[in-house]
Amino acid sequence: MANTKVNRILRVDSSACNSDSITRRLGDEVIRRLKLQYPGAELTQRDVGNGIQLLNENWVRANLTKPAERNQDQQQVLAYSDQLVRELDSADTIVITAPVYNFSVPASLKAWVDMICRAGLTFSYTEKGPQGLLKDRPVYLVLASGGVPFGSPVDFASDYLRHILGFIGILDVRAVYAEATNSNASSSEGAALDMLAQWLPLEASAVA
Repeated sequence: MANTKVNRILRVDSSACNSDSITRRLGDEVIRRLKLQYPGAELTQRDVGNGIQLLNENWVRANLTKPAERNQDQQQVLAYSDQLVRELDSADTIVITAPVYNFSVPASLKAWVDMICRAGLTFSYTEKGPQGLLKDRPVYLVLASGGVPFGSPVDFASDYLRHILGFIGILDVRAVYAEATNSNASSSEGAALDMLAQWLPLEASAVA
């Protein structure tokens, strides 16, 4: 990524906690290092943890209608989703932060996924199966788990998000994971920062 120009950064937060959130703190550090390396980059912040539109029957029917045939009401129903897709599509790098709730991602982040997985916009169906339509770019995936080990059989968060991102064409996923936060939050955050240093070392960020 050192030779890639970053003009726009998208940050998506999903923790239900606005204060004392490990994922939000780690997300702050990712953004700080990105801004050090790319000081002119524009930051768009989407906090789904504070609420997000959910799918309903009208949305599904509008989405299944061909774009040229959608009426004004259907266009309005999809306007929010269209905005989320534009934010994602225009970003040169993405930061997604999420705690693990009950072995998986927060419901609000799943709702965001539902809004940005759009046939014809972010993926398409082909004879060889679904194909992602978005260009590949770095995604810093910041996750925190109280007790679920990432990569274990009961981790339904990290692999799910990697799969979704790959489904829409984004394969460059850069893990920043804090494990066992219930037993030792400080040590967990330190390990996550060590992972971040592999992608954004402070020395490189400071001189770029």
